[in-house]
Amino acid sequence: MSYPFNRAEELKDVGMYPAVPKPYGMPAAPARKFNTPITPKENLLRIFRKEMPLWLPNISTDCNFIQPLVMPDAMARWKGGKDWFGIEWQYEPMTNAAMVKPGTRRLSDITNWEKEIVWPDLNAIDWEKDYKETYEPVISKDRATIFVIVNGLFERLADLTSFEDAFCYLLEEPEALTAFYEKLTDWHIELIKIAKKYYHADIINFHDDMGSQKSSFMSPATYREMLQPHYQRICKAIHDEGMYVIHHSCGNIGNLLPAFIEDGWDCWEGQDTCNDKLDLMEKYGKDLAQDSSFAIPAELPDDQVEGFIKERIETLGKDGRYFATLRDGKAERQPKSEEMMYCLSREYYQSK
Repeated sequence: MSYPFNRAEELKDVGMYPAVPKPYGMPAAPARKFNTPITPKENLLRIFRKEMPLWLPNISTDCNFIQPLVMPDAMARWKGGKDWFGIEWQYEPMTNAAMVKPGTRRLSDITNWEKEIVWPDLNAIDWEKDYKETYEPVISKDRATIFVIVNGLFERLADLTSFEDAFCYLLEEPEALTAFYEKLTDWHIELIKIAKKYYHADIINFHDDMGSQKSSFMSPATYREMLQPHYQRICKAIHDEGMYVIHHSCGNIGNLLPAFIEDGWDCWEGQDTCNDKLDLMEKYGKDLAQDSSFAIPAELPDDQVEGFIKERIETLGKDGRYFATLRDGKAERQPKSEEMMYCLSREYYQSK
């Protein structure tokens, strides 16, 4: 079915979406609704189904993006304190985020994981109560719900021990690490089922940073040997629940994308500042959608914003395999920039 862009009709005032609770909650503030010909949910899911969207989805406004605060990881990673596995995190005011408190070590050695790890009881949380009280009042059913899970397999290992030892365990303790990852994967699959059952998630955003600004933390061969079997299980579990999955993974990790495709991830949320995103989109976009933070510099003159947005749509977004979290560094310009991205992409995709 064709949906010609009707600017006057689609920009009519049809109200606002409510804010979603922090952290990771988006929209972070009430957001304007556009009078869209299909729902924002249907438009985003078109990308995951490898269909052309009607406009470039903006995660800042088009989704219910949630990470429930009843998950200890959410608060610890945001403001400090103990996470799900008893790791102490320390708030850093300069970044408005937290890091593992220096000197903290929860696991003495990976070979001792069965004796030392206390596994969080997911049944101890009243998930239904949390959804009904915190999220049901603000969740918009015409938008996809994205449920965030932080601290993936590699990151959790590094947080429990140290980055140095995590690298060594990947090479020196394959049996112990594999057994630990099997248990950790089972635990994540339980959480994934909770996201679907209680929060009615459509998409899981699963975090596991895999690289530095220069390169991946491990070779593709090591990734395939030590992490891929477990991530294949996680991706399958998500798909079995009728959901899609985004792999949030920072760092210069283009060399791992073929393995990510083999895993079954539907989308990669990667860092623009250390990856050639356009080159990676051209190589792998057919099989792996991308999303990222799309930042408009505060110092960009107002009369150049339209061209800046248009360039992103016509490069990364040209094949309908990309969506973004739009953030304008000039706060008072944000609503206008959101409108520009909607209108420009509606015009662009109707010609596809």
